[in-house]
Amino acid sequence: MLAVALVLGMTTWFSASAVLPALRLLWSLSSGESAWLTIAVQIGFVAGSLVSAGTNLADIVPARRLMLVSALGAAAANALVATAPDFLVAVALRGITGAFVAGIYPPALKLLATYFRKGRGVALGLLVGALTVGSAMPHLVNGLGGIDWRVVVLATSAMTVVGGVVAAFVADGPYPFPRARFAPRFALRLFTEPALRLAGFGYFGHMWELYAMWTWFAAFLFDSLVASGTGDARMIASLGTFAVIGAGAVGCYAGGVLGDRWGRTRTTALAMAVSGTCAALIGSTFGGAPALVLAVGIVWGIAVIADSAQFSAIVTELSDQAYVGTAVTTQLAVGFSLTVATIWLVPLVRDAVGWRWAFLLLAPGPALGAIAMLRLRARPEAARIAGGLG
Repeated sequence: MLAVALVLGMTTWFSASAVLPALRLLWSLSSGESAWLTIAVQIGFVAGSLVSAGTNLADIVPARRLMLVSALGAAAANALVATAPDFLVAVALRGITGAFVAGIYPPALKLLATYFRKGRGVALGLLVGALTVGSAMPHLVNGLGGIDWRVVVLATSAMTVVGGVVAAFVADGPYPFPRARFAPRFALRLFTEPALRLAGFGYFGHMWELYAMWTWFAAFLFDSLVASGTGDARMIASLGTFAVIGAGAVGCYAGGVLGDRWGRTRTTALAMAVSGTCAALIGSTFGGAPALVLAVGIVWGIAVIADSAQFSAIVTELSDQAYVGTAVTTQLAVGFSLTVATIWLVPLVRDAVGWRWAFLLLAPGPALGAIAMLRLRARPEAARIAGGLG
């Protein structure tokens, strides 16, 4: 039920990215202005997460209630984009959407963790896999063809409302975390405790790459298809992007299995090594055979998200058990703040030197993240991760 709630509830996140070509024509947007339709969501999510972490909201308010209210807020703000009179209003509404989404994703991770002591990596992997499919859904809706962009936006809002209602029926599991009291200082534990800090650095490297890839792969694929002379480039780009991002659900499950059976630190390091390599190589396929571009893209889509749930699982295992929600929310807030930079930079690099080099700037993130996770593996606290597997 939580997976269904996230599949539906997260569709508002990328609704503007999916209809970006139409919005660029409608408001005559530059590349930099177009990026703000996604950047605004990231900034809103960071702001909402910081408020949640600073007030311990995810540890004080029941998760299902918080998810329902947040889903209704995100759906309303997203739906208003369909009536936005200009670009600036749309950007503001996208920021509000992101702030409400901060009350959907982190509480879902905490809530699912109350159902699992063993197998938590697979469980959270399936949940993040649902988020991945939800993020890809607008591209599928847009790729069906002949649908007005406003209908796409309104459809994603309707999905988010249904997701919030589904989440409202999920109570805490048999292993609830201790009741928390208001204590803002716990939001800083991610930076003051060495093991949590390394887990955070690993996640930050992962996030440096993830959302820039998800945001700009559709534009990359469309331009590549046009350069190769492929017909129906817009439809193929939308459906291809859905396949690339949606394939990440497979990576999330595989990452969960490996995390539980092989160790989370090694699993995350391996996933970042593969995704970083794809980031460095994908540009060389630009304008080439569509099958080759999609093949590399799908491998990248699988690897780029395979480690995400394992970072959250590590934080639930290493942090103070009464403030798991605060710790996870803090981790997400900082990680998503980094995505603002890369989402903004990719189109600038593309305009300067072309798509062949644009995604290369993402590679250092997973490289540094992998190093952080291998360092965490060498620490004594690794014995508390994945039942002692590290």
